[in-house]
Amino acid sequence: MVAIQGRRYIIPGLILAALAVVLLSTDRSHVVIREQVDKFKQYQQGKKDPAKEAKPPGPKYLPAPEYVPPPVVDPFISLATSPPPSIPRWNVPEKNLHKKYQLPYAPPLFIGFTRGWPLLVQAVVSYITAGWPASQIYVIENTGTQWANPRGRLSLQNPFYLNHNSLKSLGVNIIQTPVLLNFAQLQNFYMHLSQEREWPCLAELNAALHSGERWGTRFFAYDHLTLVNRAAYEDVGGWDTYIPYYITDCDMHQRLLMHNWTLDARDVGVISDVNTVLKDLRALYREPAAELDYRDPNPPEKTAPGAAEQDGKGSRDGEPAREGGEPEHVEYWRRLQAVVDRMVEYKKGDRGRNTWQSSQRGGEGEPFYYSSRGVQRAFDMLTAVGGQIYEEKWGHKDCALIEGGRLKLEDQWRVAHDWD
Repeated sequence: MVAIQGRRYIIPGLILAALAVVLLSTDRSHVVIREQVDKFKQYQQGKKDPAKEAKPPGPKYLPAPEYVPPPVVDPFISLATSPPPSIPRWNVPEKNLHKKYQLPYAPPLFIGFTRGWPLLVQAVVSYITAGWPASQIYVIENTGTQWANPRGRLSLQNPFYLNHNSLKSLGVNIIQTPVLLNFAQLQNFYMHLSQEREWPCLAELNAALHSGERWGTRFFAYDHLTLVNRAAYEDVGGWDTYIPYYITDCDMHQRLLMHNWTLDARDVGVISDVNTVLKDLRALYREPAAELDYRDPNPPEKTAPGAAEQDGKGSRDGEPAREGGEPEHVEYWRRLQAVVDRMVEYKKGDRGRNTWQSSQRGGEGEPFYYSSRGVQRAFDMLTAVGGQIYEEKWGHKDCALIEGGRLKLEDQWRVAHDWD
């Protein structure tokens, strides 16, 4: 009987203990807040009467950058006042082309954006003028600036600037992420969109289904354009968001291979990785009036004005096709490709491939402003920490988890360092 009576007091006792914990936690929070408010009031009083409170030493500021790149230029400024030119007739996409391949939906193209408007609009226009239907392009605005861009609250020099009106005039779709996502989170967001809209993958589905192949990805110029099988990515648990940036692709692709999903490559068109921008994007529409040249949005400090621009000029700029030679539009394409090839080579210079990331340094005083120096520094730190997490997760340093570490999917977070 005593034991039974004792049990009757267990639940009330637990409830009282829980209430005590909540009350104590809440009371402690109030104490912390009160301490912060009191210290601030004391600081304010000290400003009015220095005798009452000794002022702490002021902050020690970092030196200002010795070099600031020139303001970026919108490469498609004419979109602000007029619609885009017509797509070259030979690249106009066939209506409902997906039905020709027995696809039940029009496959979407996701283009993620966080910063660097000139490069974004160049990428979008490149796909449109190459024949990708604008209605199937989805720009994912991942800026973390909430509704500032749709409301036109950010300026061109702000790294997170995106012109919604210009993209709408091009006919593409815009989807906003609710908050700023890192790279791995953004890839999982794509999976979420595909699940929500019932897109099983991004193309080539019909042939793969009939072949019975366990295909995970199709690379076109590696990951500059990638076809994704959503089911494969879900099977291995999606992207690891604790590895936010570089080397997270190694983590994902190795896990796909561990579960017998294939990674394959296909050739399609010409896809170029650049860090510079055509001076006038009307050139991609084959507009004769457009200057066939490029501009570095973050030119090197010691470059003479205009030198980087002149380096990109194509030969025989503006010269019509010679009699008996190639059709004019083919010759123009070759000259355009020659300029793009120079842009690719320019990116391979000794300054690194991501110089464009520091080109826009304005926006101070605008909504959700964040220092461009802080963005880059935080990005570098997160990248470094992500690499360390990858090494701890697999006990291995490089991408060769299978052939170099003989690891399996089940080995995550179970393996000691193989370099100790």
